[in-house]
Amino acid sequence: MKVLVACEESQTVCKAFRARGHEAYSCDIQEPSGGHPEWHIKGDVLPLLNGRCEFTTMDGQAHRIDGKWDLIIAHPPCTRLCNSGQRWLLWGNQEYREAKRKEQLQGVVFFMQMIGADCDHIAVENPSGIMSTLYRKPDCVYNPYDFHGETETKKTCLWLKGLPPLKPTQELPKDQRTQGIWKAHFDGKCYAWNDAETAKLRSKTPYGVAEAMAEQWGRLERSET
Repeated sequence: MKVLVACEESQTVCKAFRARGHEAYSCDIQEPSGGHPEWHIKGDVLPLLNGRCEFTTMDGQAHRIDGKWDLIIAHPPCTRLCNSGQRWLLWGNQEYREAKRKEQLQGVVFFMQMIGADCDHIAVENPSGIMSTLYRKPDCVYNPYDFHGETETKKTCLWLKGLPPLKPTQELPKDQRTQGIWKAHFDGKCYAWNDAETAKLRSKTPYGVAEAMAEQWGRLERSET
């Protein structure tokens, strides 16, 4: 399968599909932290969404997609779309609030561009937020602790096209789930919520979720066009 993972610098999902033999590429305006520049497209993802495109990965190699992507998994920025981001619309002076509303509108448009891509199989991921009202309710809602090896609590939504909802791969007892008001836990380390690294770490797709995506969605039939 030819897989585009949009707005992913961690390459967690990309690597999970690559491990199963798929031609997967991550794309983000940031350089990848996943260690595989040969699979990463640094730049704007919008010109790539409909397939039938040419691009260069960060190792300088040129690639071509003749038809549509077989699968697109998108992680559009959630800063102005998630529920916690709505408080910024109520603070500051009128100029500040108008600027934040403009950012919110841009976020909504970008989200819908992911949904509207010319691809038969699409998953768009975001935390709980305004798209459940502005667009429609998500097709799948999960927490990372629903998947093997994960303990983190973070309610996450998936809007799907031509894909089945992800099936949980573990049932973790409540007393083993990581949750709290002031701390975040990643890879066995504990971070304060106001740590500069926390927001970046929480935006990364957990390994167990990426593995489930690759295992469950990697069996789809390839697109004919």
